[in-house]
Amino acid sequence: MCAIAALLGPEIETGDLDALERLHAASFDEPWTGEALQGLFGLPGTFLLCARASNNDIMGFVLARVAADEGEILTIAVGLAHRRGHIGQRLMEAVAVQAEAGGAATLFLEVAEDNEPALKLYARLGFREVGCRTAYYARPTGTVDARVMRLALAKP
Repeated sequence: MCAIAALLGPEIETGDLDALERLHAASFDEPWTGEALQGLFGLPGTFLLCARASNNDIMGFVLARVAADEGEILTIAVGLAHRRGHIGQRLMEAVAVQAEAGGAATLFLEVAEDNEPALKLYARLGFREVGCRTAYYARPTGTVDARVMRLALAKP
């Protein structure tokens, strides 16, 4: 079992920042440093949600922001040992609630077209493809397109 909790920039401890950096590095070919992550925490409308195990270890996190009536997932990462355990789904559900509470009517994200588990999760949650960023992600063997996806949060 895990708990989803919001963390604000001043509440982030060094150990948490190190854990976030490790999780991001295990999830992405071009990971963000702890310093880069911390730099985003103080931006207006930005928030971080963490999934914590009973021993308080961070199992996964999502970093998002709300500007005007749009929310954006900046990044999401779940530890290898916790994948396929619905941690990503719980984080995405929680971020949608938080974004809507912050005034967002829609939530956007970008995902690599070769990230099948994420694409399936986002489709299951109701995200729909609305665009493509050609050759957006660098890979050791070349580039991969990013799918831009959108979820309607507020009822019209």
